[in-house]
Amino acid sequence: MTGRFSLAGQVAVVTGASRGLGFEMAKAIAESGAKVWMTARGKEQLEESAARLRADGHDVAVRAFDLGDGAACVEAIREIGATEGGRLDILVNNAGINAWEPIAEATTVTWDKVMATNVRAPYLLCREAARLMAQRRYGRIVNIGSALGVVGRENVTAYVSSKHGLAGMTRAMAAELGALGITVNMMAPGYFLTEINTTILARPGYEKGVSNRIPLGRWGDPEEAGGVVAFMASKASGYMNGHVLVVDGGLTETLVLPVDAA
Repeated sequence: MTGRFSLAGQVAVVTGASRGLGFEMAKAIAESGAKVWMTARGKEQLEESAARLRADGHDVAVRAFDLGDGAACVEAIREIGATEGGRLDILVNNAGINAWEPIAEATTVTWDKVMATNVRAPYLLCREAARLMAQRRYGRIVNIGSALGVVGRENVTAYVSSKHGLAGMTRAMAAELGALGITVNMMAPGYFLTEINTTILARPGYEKGVSNRIPLGRWGDPEEAGGVVAFMASKASGYMNGHVLVVDGGLTETLVLPVDAA
């Protein structure tokens, strides 16, 4: 591990780290040398995932809490900071929820739930993390959005709105915290082969249909997302601030037509 990419001696928090992209992000950051606090709602799954990383010799700890509970978000960061002697170098806001609802059938209950998890929770976690990071005048905050944070899609209005909101929050915080040595960026993943996509992957022809629209011709490997976030958490990304980095194989930046339509 070269110096510019090393996270040795640093402390990181990764939300939604018990599975999927969050687990791979925690793994990549731990492999780079940081102590990683893995967080999610379910403690049992967290412990199982943490055990996998500890078996490989990585320094990880767990903290279970519900992102929908604002007080729990604040308490978690404060307790982690206190445990680490006031130190927190990296925050990765990965956890989030989706909700499929045609707008004519949508409810404010769904809207409020999605916004609480996808926008309010990252806001609170960023705020508390920034207070710790400012004391050392160094920090890396990486918010995990979505390719749908730069484009729109039908039947997921609350989700799309929340990810666009997260992009705006990222830029606003970058403008304010940069002078304190804290960078704030957003990684926006596209389609990845994770457990959360098991249901849609079971639909006949769905995986191939999506792949045909991606220039690389495939879905992402979760490890590829982990590597990007580890870079964004490192000193190597030091002059990147307020940026939304889309990692989707080129899906949202290109127009790929069927061969017979080209």
